[in-house]
Amino acid sequence: MNEHEMTEKAILVGCQLPHVTDERFQYSMEELASLTKTAGGEAVSVMTQKRNRQDSATYIGKGKVEELEVLCEEFECDVIIFNDELSPSQLKSLATALDVKIIDRTQLILDIFAKRARTREGKLQIELAQLQYALPRLSGQGISLSRQGGGIGARGPGETKLETDRRHIRNRIHEINGQLSTVKEHRTRYRERRKKNGVFQIAIVGYTNAGKSTLFNQLTDADSHEEDLLFATLDPMTRKMTLASGYSVLISDTVGFIQDLPTTLIAAFRSTLEEVKEADYLLHVIDSSNEDYEGHERTVHELLEELEADRIPMLTVYNKEDQIRPDFIPSSKHRHLLISARREEDVKRLKADIMAELKQNFLKPYHVKIPAYEGKLISALKSETLVESLEFQKEAELYDITGFSGEEQTILGQIKKYML
Repeated sequence: MNEHEMTEKAILVGCQLPHVTDERFQYSMEELASLTKTAGGEAVSVMTQKRNRQDSATYIGKGKVEELEVLCEEFECDVIIFNDELSPSQLKSLATALDVKIIDRTQLILDIFAKRARTREGKLQIELAQLQYALPRLSGQGISLSRQGGGIGARGPGETKLETDRRHIRNRIHEINGQLSTVKEHRTRYRERRKKNGVFQIAIVGYTNAGKSTLFNQLTDADSHEEDLLFATLDPMTRKMTLASGYSVLISDTVGFIQDLPTTLIAAFRSTLEEVKEADYLLHVIDSSNEDYEGHERTVHELLEELEADRIPMLTVYNKEDQIRPDFIPSSKHRHLLISARREEDVKRLKADIMAELKQNFLKPYHVKIPAYEGKLISALKSETLVESLEFQKEAELYDITGFSGEEQTILGQIKKYML
């Protein structure tokens, strides 16, 4: 956060419905406090209520709204943040009853994304999601949607007075969709080229703040943004990872998943998360020091299912072993490893595990004898396939090579005549 930005004082409000357990509700409210901190706010008070269903007009009961008014004066709060997505009518009623900025969980997450987007595509995705969220909520929001006020919930599509012109928003949504489809075409072409070259692709997925970027940096020597905040990484990053023997694969770091991810965001970020769908293998990173690690794991699996990426082979990586909870028990149905991403020996162990998995389930063995004059081909084999052994037979002036390669790699056609 910029030193000139003031920390906003926030009151958090949650409504617990019968189907939500006390434990899950508590984690959800704690997560809302973390999201608030990430957005540059500080939770000064928390108000919760158990109800059979949300109040259709004000989310919480009328009595609670009056209590909230008193709390606002007492703490001189700048913003009230609700733990669910508010309907347009709830937002309007609350804005009328309370003389303070009101935002919901969806707006808060969109705001963090707006703050963290770096690439043109990321910024477009965010603007699209914010406009789609804003469109049905224009009436009764007053200044908070005009983007004239600062602070949480006020980042994004610049200084446009959103509430004055629905047509302007619809036109802008249409325009962004057009720009995004161009970006998507480029990304699709790039992915097709990678597939054609037979490059093995791995995607790192996991709940936000599980340590994905730390692991990504250790595996690739990249400098993806690392921070102990939710959604530290937003824009997908793909780098080369070199395994033993010099064999290279591509690995992508992705945006963190979160429970109750706004539907506008899932739709807007579908193309960003396409990296996950296109991967040959997933590394699912879980923070083993978090009390709700099982809930996080469940959320990721549900979202992968929604993205139709739940059938991709996966290795579960329980991270932060150095801070592990005494009651921790691995809950994954998939193969799993327990590591600390900051320990070099653990990263080597993970790379060795990926290598073994590649040989066993993804690559096909080959054995060739190639004449010494085919230097270019031998060099290509070393960089494009996983070479196990390479022996020069002096008398025959041949290289005896064994290794593993992908089934669709173009180099297989070139070495076919030398296969044993």
